[in-house]
Amino acid sequence: MRRLVSPPAPRRPQPWPIRVAHWVNVPLLVIMAMSGLQIFAAYPMLGPRGQPVGWYPFQGESPPGWARLGDWLAGARHWHFAFGGFLALNGAIYLLYLVLSGEWRRRLFLPHRDTRNAVETLAFYLRIRKHAPAQGLYNGLQRLAYTGALLLGILAVLSGLVLYKPVQLGALTAALGGYDTARALHLGVLAGFALFTLGHVTLVLLHPRSLGEMVTGGRRPDV
Repeated sequence: MRRLVSPPAPRRPQPWPIRVAHWVNVPLLVIMAMSGLQIFAAYPMLGPRGQPVGWYPFQGESPPGWARLGDWLAGARHWHFAFGGFLALNGAIYLLYLVLSGEWRRRLFLPHRDTRNAVETLAFYLRIRKHAPAQGLYNGLQRLAYTGALLLGILAVLSGLVLYKPVQLGALTAALGGYDTARALHLGVLAGFALFTLGHVTLVLLHPRSLGEMVTGGRRPDV
């Protein structure tokens, strides 16, 4: 007799590796952001050798004390380097899971599939469109935001490595435009993550079910 092989059980909206990586990221990103601002406060200039640059309006101004961690430069560097490895490792495990499990198909932005939905969803949020477009696990705008966050994370690691070892990693330093450019990129990544967090919280408020699913995993879809 031929053995019947049952199809794999449908996945929850949020598998446990996704949930663990998500919640581990929260305190790690807070620590990295606050300690990074303390490091930046030691030398709040973005131009080469202290020269002012016209595109940066806060030249020489330190971030507020409540947003910094580490009390002094060396202390902040200890926090930053100690937890930076954990953040990079968590991100690497998350990316590996996306690839091996096939979850990237459900979560990452694919232009041929998601562009129209992202535009229509944005129009709906802006009250230009009356009805929401078709929604799956994520809409096109959410996939675009999450994919952008992954790219920001990769850029954060690369630019951070340049700031840590600019001479030893000379090829990477040159690829990012030099030390000063890498430093500006690293600060820009922090600003990008702040904007992503604002958008992320807004989307959670618009779709509160997603918060519960990120805690419980959500209900398996009916077969």
